[in-house]
This record gives sequence, structure tokens and C-alpha cells, in this order.
Amino acid sequence: MQACGLEFPDALHYFVPHQTWASPEDDGHVRIGITALGIRLAGDIYMCRPKRAGSGIVQGGSVAVVELAKSIVSVKSPVSGVITEVNPLLEDAPELVHRDPYGKGWLVRLRPTDWAADTAQLVHGHAVMAAMEHHAWLERAQTR
Repeated sequence: MQACGLEFPDALHYFVPHQTWASPEDDGHVRIGITALGIRLAGDIYMCRPKRAGSGIVQGGSVAVVELAKSIVSVKSPVSGVITEVNPLLEDAPELVHRDPYGKGWLVRLRPTDWAADTAQLVHGHAVMAAMEHHAWLERAQTR
């Protein structure tokens, strides 16, 4: 599906206020990344430092730090859990986060602690388009 002229894959669950996504996987893990809108609003990413494997994360807590042209930003996790894997490609190619946000630019995989409770705060399906359009509108209004 599309919103704001950007792609938002149907299978993902979106943490709209923090512009991150969660993708449940067949093995029970969840892959996490930054949305295309989050990248557009932030700009190019020059460095990406996810938390280490074994780190416990709470929903809305920092899962990574990214360096932008003029700032360093904490990336907020859409779900709680324990990180089991960090994307090894990001160390040498942090630009994958903005070049391929839903593919090779993922940040971490984690084992969720309460997926059912966390999904209550996430947007999925047809509601994504309206939520992303509204978030983009809010961002424009705040920068005026």
C-alpha cells in the first residue's frame, strides 16, 4: 500500500509515532526497522548503531541510534523483547537503512516478550495509510 507517495508493506505492523515497523517471522521472532516516512522526515543516515544481541528492549525504548546530517537520533522499538540478532550489513553500509528500509536495511531481530500486548499500540492493514498521512501532516505543521 502507499501513503505520502511511499510504500508501506501490508504484512508489517507500524509504530506510527516513532516511525518504526515490526515484521513477525515464522520462527516467532520479530524483525524491526525504520519506515520509509521516518527516513524521509529524518534524512540520510550516515551511521547506524543497533543495541547488541542479548539486550532487553521495551516498547518505545531505544533499539538503535542513528546519525543524521545534523543530529543523532534514538530509534524507538515497536515491540518489547530480547535482541537475538543485529543486521551485520549496517556496520559497513549504514545507508541500507534509507536505501532499502523494508529489505536489507532492517535493524534487529528480537524474541518478543508480549507480542499480543504490543500490537495494541501498532497499526496494521488499511489503517496504515490514514495513520501515515496524518503523521506526515503533523510533522509539516510542527515545522512551520
